Amino acid sequence: MEMRTIDPKTVATRDLHQFLLGSVAPRPIAFASTIDEDGNMNIAPYSFFNAFSSNPPILVFSSNRRVTNNTTKDTLHNIQRTKEVVINVVNYNIVRQMTLASIEYPSDVNEFEKAGLTAIPSDLVKPMRIKESPAQMECVVDEIVTLGDKGGAGHLIICKVVKMHVAENVIDEQNRIDPHKMDLMGRMGRAFYVRCSGSNVFPIFQPVTEIAIGFDSLPDSIRNSKVLTGNNLAQLAGLFEMPSMDDAMELMKNKSISTMLEMPDRSLLVHNFAKQVLDLEGDAEKAMKVLMLDKK
Repeated sequence: MEMRTIDPKTVATRDLHQFLLGSVAPRPIAFASTIDEDGNMNIAPYSFFNAFSSNPPILVFSSNRRVTNNTTKDTLHNIQRTKEVVINVVNYNIVRQMTLASIEYPSDVNEFEKAGLTAIPSDLVKPMRIKESPAQMECVVDEIVTLGDKGGAGHLIICKVVKMHVAENVIDEQNRIDPHKMDLMGRMGRAFYVRCSGSNVFPIFQPVTEIAIGFDSLPDSIRNSKVLTGNNLAQLAGLFEMPSMDDAMELMKNKSISTMLEMPDRSLLVHNFAKQVLDLEGDAEKAMKVLMLDKK
């Protein structure tokens, strides 16, 4: 593919900002709740955000200087004074309310009221939680790392979670969060968002403690397939060993497979069949056995 080269030293900051955000995506959204020394409440969303440790539990988000006028935001000012913040997650049910809270209101305006959200007390910190958010994390701020003094420069706010609240209705029978019930939103570049539920969310099981055979162990006839995609080949390469030919021959008992292998365009049919097995069933071992039969 043809590539465009972008030099951060010569491209306009506003353009570099969008190239970065369009590439590093989707990003989770920290709906940060803070309070100033006079008791004024503030909520604002930040998509330069992630979790970086579970022991200790550490979240980091960045409150960047505005590109237009190089000013900083109320969230940063409040945290510098109080060293406390609540990180609320954003699901589909409140995404439009989140965008209202992103408006640059004056410091004494309560974004909870402007966005129609409910402020509820935290247990260990002064900032309020957002009742409508399905997960709320009370945090103390360990450190603020300033990355620059020009427009677009970030301030990394390193937060330690001291208490977490998760809605019971998003926790499944394995005591884990169900992503479909959580229904989180992610931020892309510009005005684009992504909804993290439904068919967009799916499991990929690849054990990391066992050694897979890898692409280099795939026969050339498979690795150079005109039908199988890179993802399909990675499913096959994720096997821990090649099936035996005896095991592959067991599939010949299946009439549709044995008939397919007698057709003049058998290779194309086999590769398409294997792709269907990988895409619909996720059964890499079965797909590999079928592909092995093509060369028996």
